[in-house]
Amino acid sequence: MTYPIQKSDAEWKALLASKGAERGAYEVTRHAATERPFTGKYETVWADGSYHCICCGNKLFDSATKFDAGCGWPSFSQAVPGSIREIRDTSHGMVRVETVCAQCGAHLGHVFPDGPTETRLRYCMNSASLDFQNQE
Repeated sequence: MTYPIQKSDAEWKALLASKGAERGAYEVTRHAATERPFTGKYETVWADGSYHCICCGNKLFDSATKFDAGCGWPSFSQAVPGSIREIRDTSHGMVRVETVCAQCGAHLGHVFPDGPTETRLRYCMNSASLDFQNQE
């Protein structure tokens, strides 16, 4: 799959380092690794604002859609329309739906059909994939 924003591995690593990204952000975003539950810096952030892709700045979620799913990762009931692509993921002996940034292809996490709102969706994202911006 191709994305509007393309960079080499070296460019992604340099970009993430310049942003002070969380340890492991490169492996999470570019190689679909997963941070351990309850370890990400945004899992317990409840401030007003928005969540953006750490790699390209694409706005992904509004804080009003964030909820505590108890899964150990920041969870959202709705993504910003057009901000995410969903890809069938059959790794780890199960069928899931991987979410990636629609602009740069960064791995974000997975979406599950058991959310608490009318959308019935639970987007479980890696904190290392996100950049939070306070609403001012």
